[in-house]
Order: sequence, then structure tokens, then C-alpha cells
Amino acid sequence: MAQKRAIFEEVGTAERAAPTAGVISAGRSGARKAIRAWLMVLFALVVVMIAVGGLTRLTDSGLSITEWRPVTGALPPLSHDAWLEEFEKYRQIPQYQLVNQGMSLAEFQFIYWWEWGHRQLGRVIGLVWAAGFLGFWATGRLPSGWAGRLWLLGGLGAAQGAIGWWMVASGLTGDMVSVASYRLATHLGLAFVILGFIAWYVYLLSRSEPQLLQARRAREGRLFSMSTGLMHFAFLQILLGALVAGIDAGRSYTDWPLMHGAFFPPESFDLRPLWTNFFENPALVQFMHRMAGYLLFVFAVVVWLRARRSPHGETRMAMHLTFGLFVLQVVLGILTVVEGAPWQLAILHQFTAVLLWIMILRVRFLAQYPIVTTLRGART
Repeated sequence: MAQKRAIFEEVGTAERAAPTAGVISAGRSGARKAIRAWLMVLFALVVVMIAVGGLTRLTDSGLSITEWRPVTGALPPLSHDAWLEEFEKYRQIPQYQLVNQGMSLAEFQFIYWWEWGHRQLGRVIGLVWAAGFLGFWATGRLPSGWAGRLWLLGGLGAAQGAIGWWMVASGLTGDMVSVASYRLATHLGLAFVILGFIAWYVYLLSRSEPQLLQARRAREGRLFSMSTGLMHFAFLQILLGALVAGIDAGRSYTDWPLMHGAFFPPESFDLRPLWTNFFENPALVQFMHRMAGYLLFVFAVVVWLRARRSPHGETRMAMHLTFGLFVLQVVLGILTVVEGAPWQLAILHQFTAVLLWIMILRVRFLAQYPIVTTLRGART
């Protein structure tokens, strides 16, 4: 029989159990700040790698090393005889026989060091990834769900090394004096994919899982979809830019807005078979790059106008910066063409593409995970 309570008896005097953490917080948070710092180092190295790769292309150095030796190739020639041996290997390929006939050993060493440095930087990136991943994994400091993401970066890096050799191999036989443009585009495109994943992971690690879940509730679906489309369109333009660089199409038509006095160069489909024009015809390749650039800029204006209506100040500011980079990139593209693609402008144009790529991803991230602030501007 239940015992009666007095009218004034205090209710709930028993000790209450301490509140438990939610399901989101229950997982292993890991060393989010340390991993973010490590990824930022990788990010910087990949950006440098893209710049060095561009300079390697502009100096026609990419075919100077005719073998793929991932381990032993880390050591450059250490004696005069070793240099002569490497030079002799280079003298057997079409680039030397058709373009650089009579090159001196000193001139060969100049292009060799560019390509060696490019490959060496790739090895450094691989070592930094391996040391960081194994260190965090061995000490149990990986956040829940992050092992697969970081393994993905390592796998993409390994694939990039293999694709790099696949690209170089295309220029070592037949009558090729440079690498195949579509292989160069694949190589550069994967570099931007890797850079994009690193940037996205850095953005994710800048906030805790509960904070990301809370931010997701304010998600701007329309802006997220538009910025995703802008990201894909920008990636296509990056690939077209790589095709332009691969066949030096930027130095073939140096007038603007026309191309040799015409809107559409009549020689755009002169090559046979017909499909090769889309990869190897300087007229058509540069025309595609120009037209895609115009359309991409128009689409950027549309996304910018939509982002201006965002209720979140950080999102609006990110899109303003992105749009400013779009304007700068268009101006640099025009200057690069009319100046005949000097290496200084070409590298600046490529570096701005990197900044623009990262800022588009930033807008997309903020559309997915907005930073909500109070009326006074404080974060909630």
C-alpha cells in the first residue's frame, strides 16, 4: 500500500542523476585542432605544388626525367658521369631531337632541376601525409568517422603520382614534343580535387560536431545548390585552362575580344579525326576557354545576387570576396592573352584560380553550415 505524503513534504529530495552527454558529443572528438593544422600544412604544400607544376610546364621541363623511380629517383645525379647518363637518356626522346637539338649540359641541368623539384615536392607531400595520419592513428587521436576521409587524401595523392607519370610518358615516344594535353588536364584537375577535399576538411574541423549540427538547421538549400553548380562549372573551366596550357594555345591568339579578327576562328575544326580538335586545336581550345569564362562569370553574378539576400553576414562577405576574385580572374585572363602568356601572368592567373576555387568552396560550406550571429554581430 502506498505511503501517504504530508501536505508540506518536500518532493524530489532524492539526488538526481547527472545529465549525460548527447549522442553527437559521445563520439571521440579527437585532436581536431591539431589535425586541422596538419591539413593546413598539406594545403600549403599542394598550392606550392600546383605553382611549381605550372612553372615546370612553362619552362618545358616536364620531360627532362625520362624514368619513373619513386624511391631511387629522390637522389639527383651526384657526379659528372651521372649527369651525362641522364642527359643521354633525354637525347633519345622526340623533344630533344625535334626542339632542343644541340642543347648544352648546363641547359639540360636547368630543366632537370625543375622537374626533379616538382617530383621531390610530391614525395614531401606524401611523407607529410603519412607521418601525420600514422601519428594521429597510432595515438588514437583521430575523431570518429575521420579515418576514411584522411585515407581518401592518401589514396588520391598516390593516384596523382601515377597519373603524373602517365602524363609524362605520353611525351616520350612518337613525334610528341610535350605531354598530351588531356593528360595534363587530368593531372591538374586531380590536384584541384585534392585541394578541394583538404579545404573542405579544414572548414569542417574549424567547428565541433555539435556546432555543425546546430548550424545545419539554418542551411540555405537554394544557395548551396547554386554554389555547388558554380563549383562544378569552375572545375570545368580549370580543365579547359589546362588544355590551353598543354598546347600553348594562350600564345596563339593574342587579340581580344576577337580571335585573329573573327569571333569564331574558321580553322577550329581543321584537324582529323574531328574529335582531336577539342584537345589539340589551339583555335578551338582557346575559344572554348573564353566562352566558358564568359558564361561562368555570368553565373557568378547570378549566385552573387542570390547570396546578397542571405541573412548571414559571413556568407554574404564570403560571396563578395569570391565575386571580387572572379572580376580579377577575368581581367588577368584577358591580360594573359593579349600579352602572349608570359610566365609571370600565367602563374598569377593560375594562382588566382586556386584562390577562387577555395572561396567558392567557402561559400558552399557556409550555405551548408551558416555562421549564425545576433543582431549585434556576435556568434550564437
